Amino acid sequence: MLTEQEIQKIVDAHKVVFATKQDFLEFKDEIKKDVVTLTVTVDGYAKKADMYFQEMLMLSHKIDRHERWLLQISDKLGLKLEY
Repeated sequence: MLTEQEIQKIVDAHKVVFATKQDFLEFKDEIKKDVVTLTVTVDGYAKKADMYFQEMLMLSHKIDRHERWLLQISDKLGLKLEY
C-alpha cells in the first residue's frame, strides 16, 4: 500500500505533465492575441499589395497613353515607328 507521502510525490511529479483548466484558459487567451496580431499584420500587407496593384495599373495606363501620343506624333510627322 502507498503511503500519503508517496502519493503526494506522484501527484507532485505529474503536475507539470497535466494542464489545468486555468492553464488552458491562459493558453487560449494567448492564442487569441496571436490570431488578432496575425490578422492585423495580414490586413496591413493586403492593403499595401492593393495599393501597389493600383499604382502599377495607373502606371500601365500612363505608359499606354504616352505610347498613343508618340504614335500620333509620328503619324503627323510622317515617320513609321516599329516596335
